[in-house]
This record gives sequence, C-alpha cells and structure tokens, in this order.
Amino acid sequence: MSSSIPIAAGTLASVIFAGSVLPMLGKAVRTKDLSSYSRGHLVLANVGNLFYSVYVFHLPPGPIWALHAFYLASSALMLLWSLRYSSGRRATPAPQGVSHVHTPA
Repeated sequence: MSSSIPIAAGTLASVIFAGSVLPMLGKAVRTKDLSSYSRGHLVLANVGNLFYSVYVFHLPPGPIWALHAFYLASSALMLLWSLRYSSGRRATPAPQGVSHVHTPA
C-alpha cells in the first residue's frame, strides 16, 4: 500500500471531523447559550486533550497534528465561552400571568 493513501485518508477524516464541530462552535458564538454542555465534561475534555497532546506531538507531523490542534482550540473555546457566558446568565423569568412564584422553605 502506498504511504500516500493513509495520509489522504487521515486528511479527509480530519476535514470531516473538524467540519462536524464547526456548527457547534457557530451556534455557541451566535447564541452564547452553552447551558446544554456539562461544565465537568468541558473541563475533562480539555484535561484529556492536554495529556493526549504528549502522545500526538511525539508522532511524525501529519493530519493528526492538525486535527488535534483543532480539537485543542475548539475544546478550550467551548470551556472559555461556557465560563464567560454563564457569568451573565439571568434567572429564568416567571411564566406570563404569574406575578409571584412561591417556593417552600
């Protein structure tokens, strides 16, 4: 098998995987609503990516480097946006027609 076939497959896979993440990033930027993402998951994804970087960047340069760099950046952005956008989050307003909601003590 020619060595160019695995490189071409890795490049194509990297483009497809990165392309699948772009809509998520676009929606996060547009709506600033990351409430559906677990903060714990975002933290663990970033920690895992840092450890995985030790492995990836000891491999010969190739498509995996580009894909992992993209994952590093996108995971970090999602965590930063989660922290930034949640600090200004307001409480959910009461439904229309309800002037006071009683919560038991």
